[in-house]
Amino acid sequence: MKILVPIDGSENSLRALRHVVSHHGGSGEAIELHLLNVQAPIASGAVKMFITQTQLNDYYRDEGLAALKEARAIMDGSGLPFHYHIGVGEIAPTIASYAKEKGCQQIAMGTHGRGGLAHAFLGSVATRVIHLTDLPVLLIK
Repeated sequence: MKILVPIDGSENSLRALRHVVSHHGGSGEAIELHLLNVQAPIASGAVKMFITQTQLNDYYRDEGLAALKEARAIMDGSGLPFHYHIGVGEIAPTIASYAKEKGCQQIAMGTHGRGGLAHAFLGSVATRVIHLTDLPVLLIK
């Protein structure tokens, strides 16, 4: 089973990852985890006048790797196969399209991430992912 776990570096996203690892790690079921960090694009034309695309890509990579650091350590200790990827774009649509592209059967994510203003009961990214995908979405509080 392929499971996508979006990771933004927040404790909630790491809690979702730990839940998946603990519930599937010893189950004997073949599992493959995909960790995805999504970086919001820097869209301002003024910013792009002063930095190169290479510098921008390096920034996205550095920020993504920093957000994935603890999640990768958890996975390295789990012994489960995993892949990690850093995407750039709108967060929820990028999560939904990555899951579809990689043939994931489930998305497991925290109910709230690093976002500023969230919905009262469920984070805005989680809510959008639910609406954008046909896959089962496991929300971990």
